[in-house]
Formats: sequence, C-alpha cells, structure tokens
Amino acid sequence: MGEIVREFVGLPSPLAGRAGAGGHPCQGVYHRPAGEPPKTAFIAAHYNVDFSEHYLAEHLAARGHGFLGWNTRFRGDEAHFLLDHALAEIGVGVRWLRDRAGAERIVLLGNSGGGSLMAAYQSQAAEPNVTPVAGMRPVAAIEDLPPGDLFVALAAHSGRPEVLTAWMDASVTDETDPLSADPALDPFDPGNGPPYTPEFQARYRAAQRARNERITDWALARLDALKAARARDTLFTLHRTWADLRMIDPSIEPSDREPNRCYLGDPLRANYGVYGIGSLCTLRTWLSMWSLRTSKCGAGPHLARVTVPSLVVHATADEGVYESDARAIFGALAASDKTLELVEDTHYLPRSRPQAADLIDAWLRAR
Repeated sequence: MGEIVREFVGLPSPLAGRAGAGGHPCQGVYHRPAGEPPKTAFIAAHYNVDFSEHYLAEHLAARGHGFLGWNTRFRGDEAHFLLDHALAEIGVGVRWLRDRAGAERIVLLGNSGGGSLMAAYQSQAAEPNVTPVAGMRPVAAIEDLPPGDLFVALAAHSGRPEVLTAWMDASVTDETDPLSADPALDPFDPGNGPPYTPEFQARYRAAQRARNERITDWALARLDALKAARARDTLFTLHRTWADLRMIDPSIEPSDREPNRCYLGDPLRANYGVYGIGSLCTLRTWLSMWSLRTSKCGAGPHLARVTVPSLVVHATADEGVYESDARAIFGALAASDKTLELVEDTHYLPRSRPQAADLIDAWLRAR
C-alpha cells in the first residue's frame, strides 16, 4: 500500500455554525493517495454512525481514489435526527470534494444504514421531494444539492422505518414498560418457536407494523397537544428492537449467517438490553426517521430516482441485511446500468475488505 494522506475536514452547516467550544457541525476525514489529487472520490455518510474512518477508506485510497468519510451534526445523536437537515450537510461534503479536493467524479457510497440516506441524497438532488417534518421550516439548501455521478449500496439496509419495524419486538404491549409482553407473540417463548410457523410469522409481522403505527398515532397526537404548551417537542424511549425472527430462526431466508445472532450478539440479551436503534427519540425524529407512515428514510422511493450507474454489494453472512434486501434495492434502482455482487462475509466485511475494494475499484474503472 502506497502512502495515504489523511486530511481532517471541518465545515459549517447551512443550518448551524461552529460550536462555542470550536467544533464544526460537519466533520470528516479525507483519505487520498499521496501525490496528484484523485479525479474520482467517494463520500460515505450515515444517519448517526461516525464514518470519518470508514473501513474501506484506506483500501480505496490505496487504489487511487479519494474517500471522504463524512459526518453530519447527527453523528452520535440519532435522537435528534432530521432528514432534510442531514441532506443539506451531506451536500456540504459533496461540494467540498468538487470545489476544494478537485474531484471530477463523485461516488455516493451508501453503507449499512447509510444506503437509504445516500439514496435519499441523490434522489433529492435529482428531483426535490423531501419536505420538513411537522412544524419545521423548509431547508432552502436542499433545493440545490450537487448530485453524485455513481452510486454504491454496500451491505445496505432497505430503510430506517423498514429495518426498525422488521427488528421490533411485536409482543410489546405497553411502550412505557420494557418488560411487557403478549405471550402469544413472544419470539423468545419456546412455545412459539423457533422454528416459527408461517401463521406465527404472519401474525408477528402484522403486529410489528401495528406497533409502529401506534407509536406514530401517539407522536402525532402528542405534537398536537404541545401546540398549547411551552414545549415544541419532547423525548421518549423505545424498548426492545432486536427481535427480527430471521435473527433467531435461520430457516427463514436461509443464508451463510450464524444462527441466533444479531449485531449485538445474542438477540435475547440484546433485545432486553439498553442499546438499540431508535431507543431515544424526539417526536419529530420519530416522524422523520422511523415512522412507516411519515418517514422519507425508506430507500425504495428514492432508489426509483437514482439513474446514475449503480452497484449493489451484499455480504452473504450479514446478520441483519438479507439477500431479499439487496435484491429489493437492486430491483428498485432506476439505473439502466446496475450490477449486483455478493461477497462471503458478515456485515462489516472483516475478512473481505480488500476483495470488496477490488470489486468496487474494477466496477468503477469499467465506467
């Protein structure tokens, strides 16, 4: 591997200036090979995970490309996420690559949860469609976003509301009680499975969707009630979000994945623990990111506006992204030039990063 230059990038947001303590709201690390600035550069961002030192950054820089691991001000702050604000701040990173780093081709890399986020960015850049969540002002900066030239979905989820709902414990009966459970829907009750019957699976999936809808009903009613109060929004907690039946029963959508495992290990322990997606939200963040009814963080509609050359890479042993997700993403892409590739690894590609970088590099050079 040749010398890799790493440059810290800190920039203001169209919505927020530099913090009093000195930190910029938009931050990342630009990786590039030493010498002549690369003509092609990747940008990767996530809803809340820090991508500044992304695991593919050095690998793709070693193959002659720039790589900006980019963070909006919502890194580590999922509870306050707003999609339109995040898209404006991704646009800051894309403009920096074009105007300051000298990149002529921009590749939007949508990794993991970032798959739907980067699809939303390209979709908004191509055909503005994202509106502010209830009670929020429009963000002018998202009406003129610089689009990417190519799109890569890597071990990507199908969207925030979709993945949360698929992982939700459908047996929860009281959102204020983390131990409440309907025994007839408890996925960890041996009497229900695994293996889970088709009838149980159908009831469970319907109950997951119903849980999401109940929370949306409550959030909208609560926001309406706050109109007469001093507060404009409020925080709430969400319990038990590691209970996708596929995590527990390997006979459902079989793959190379290890059975009875999620990203935090044992699903039962994770589900009753304190770390989970969506575990802390404002009402508006729920509506912006997690609600099946109101969120625009689902990938499908955005992928239908992605017409640039696109690559979908699926990890066959992924613990939380399934081949059906990858094929749905591939099918939803509007690009006429699109490719689906498989790598034999788990979600973060611990064994196959050089292989994945070679694959992406070869695809890119062919275009």
